[in-house]
Amino acid sequence: MSTPRSRKILAFLILAVWAAVVAVHVKREYYKPMALRLEEGARAIAPGFHVYAVRMGDRTIGMASTRLDTIPAGFVLEDMLSMDVPALGRMHRATATTRVELGRALDLKRFQFALQSAVGRFEVTGQATPDSLLELEIQAGGAPERSRVRLDPDLTLDALLATRLAAAGQLEVGREVTGRLFDPAVMEVRETVVRVVAHDTILVPDSVTWDAEAERFVPAHYDTVPAWRLEQRLGVLVVTSWVDEDGLLIRAESPLGMTLERTEFELARQEWRAAGQDAALAAGYGAIIEATAIASNVALDSVAALDRLRVRLRGVALEGLDLAGGRQTLSGDTLTVERETSLEAGYTLPYRGGGEPAAELSATPLIQSNDPRIVRVARRIVGDVTDPVAVAQRLNEWVYARLAKDIVASVPSAVQVLEARKGDCNEHTVLYVALARALGLPARTAAGLVHVQGRFYYHAWPEVWLGGRWVAVDPTLGQFPADASHLRMVVGGLARQVELVRLIGRLELEVL
Repeated sequence: MSTPRSRKILAFLILAVWAAVVAVHVKREYYKPMALRLEEGARAIAPGFHVYAVRMGDRTIGMASTRLDTIPAGFVLEDMLSMDVPALGRMHRATATTRVELGRALDLKRFQFALQSAVGRFEVTGQATPDSLLELEIQAGGAPERSRVRLDPDLTLDALLATRLAAAGQLEVGREVTGRLFDPAVMEVRETVVRVVAHDTILVPDSVTWDAEAERFVPAHYDTVPAWRLEQRLGVLVVTSWVDEDGLLIRAESPLGMTLERTEFELARQEWRAAGQDAALAAGYGAIIEATAIASNVALDSVAALDRLRVRLRGVALEGLDLAGGRQTLSGDTLTVERETSLEAGYTLPYRGGGEPAAELSATPLIQSNDPRIVRVARRIVGDVTDPVAVAQRLNEWVYARLAKDIVASVPSAVQVLEARKGDCNEHTVLYVALARALGLPARTAAGLVHVQGRFYYHAWPEVWLGGRWVAVDPTLGQFPADASHLRMVVGGLARQVELVRLIGRLELEVL
């Protein structure tokens, strides 16, 4: 016969077993490994195809589309973006495509990214390997370049981030998630933080009809789509977007003033064609470029003759920018730029010293300074000259004279620019840097602001190592050395130049 004590012990044992069972159940259901949660959540994602209008202000300047579908091993996502950059009296088209193959848990298996522009095709493919690496191949006009990055379960592409949130059940207002993104356009892995800030519904057209009287397509019906507002932070840059329950984009807003908005194909194409006939959109430097310009508070008509310029920078945090060094001095919020009036190299080519300049001699996937075509042209330009100052000036004059000045929406590659013989400041700069490095002259890319006709515009230019410091030159504007209105903000290629976006619309500049 059991005693009260034994019954109490038995009750505690039963309670303990029950608590253990519940704990196992809770752990299994609510603390599942992310891969398992993603695989289970991905089963509910509906395949679909969506079209977007790409707008600058109230004008449609392009179209985009997204297709998500199932394949035997998981999923495939295909993105397309085609847009016109209006400038210099005409439209300059660029088209980007992405195809991503995913496993059942939305894990990255393979991708292909391509950007087609007036200077050529830039393409990156990535293949996941069994040893947790992402093997990359870059095609940018020269011989294929290969690289690799570590592939952990959290690494994904930007187009897939919100879909992963949806599959993982993380589309909850107030939720904040940290992720790692590989950006094939700049060949870098970046940390990002996404916060779900709101939930609402958005009306989007889901069918069209032809209006015979207006002779145009009009929406025939609208669909009410549940939407989550996301704020994605990349460094200090914040991008706002709305996504549906599968994490697929409904609307996105860029800090540059551009938007993507889900619509029907006929409506987007109709709006795009109409905007292409508006000559005012491409007048001058174009709506996009003019929207980023900063008016000068004083007349600088003779800026090319200035040897010294002082400006006050306000409205943005200056931390992380490459404002000080070389000819630039920063004191508080005041930047002083002094143009080099006399140049001496202190060495002969090729440069054989060490330190910082030596790091700016190597070839990269986009600066193919070891490509035979680049080397051959570089040697033809300078002949037997080995004085770095004379070589730097000859290269500057050659690039300025031989490249047509044209707006190009591209990932600039030196080999492709050499063949196309046209481009904007990025194309001029990447070709110059490649030619310089081919001759053993340390050169790097700088980007910031330059004064042109009463306004400061965002611009890129090379810097070369002369006399123990970096000297700014400008093959786009034909300046050697560059005038004092070249305000360097960052040093480096596209990955660094993206950081300039945080200044647009916020930076206030006062010439002292």
